[in-house]
Amino acid sequence: MDADQVTESAPYFNISASAQIASKPGRLLGIFVASASASPTIKVWDSLTAANSILVNTFTPVAGTFYPIPGRFGTGLFVTISGTVDCTVFAIRE
Repeated sequence: MDADQVTESAPYFNISASAQIASKPGRLLGIFVASASASPTIKVWDSLTAANSILVNTFTPVAGTFYPIPGRFGTGLFVTISGTVDCTVFAIRE
């Protein structure tokens, strides 16, 4: 790897239902959606549950798409899913 090359990587968490990803502060790099059907939606919270601060409001994911979402969360990271979604969340828990 070239010394000037920049790479982004983070631990990954594959989910197909609403889930807590982190219980302390960290950084979100993005979400890869492997499949999405039946009126799918994803919402990302800076919280331990689906309450309080919204990091990314509800969006309709498309299968086979990576959504770069560079952002910091201060409390925790919780992702809510509706419909049928299989996705991988890339996040660094600090």
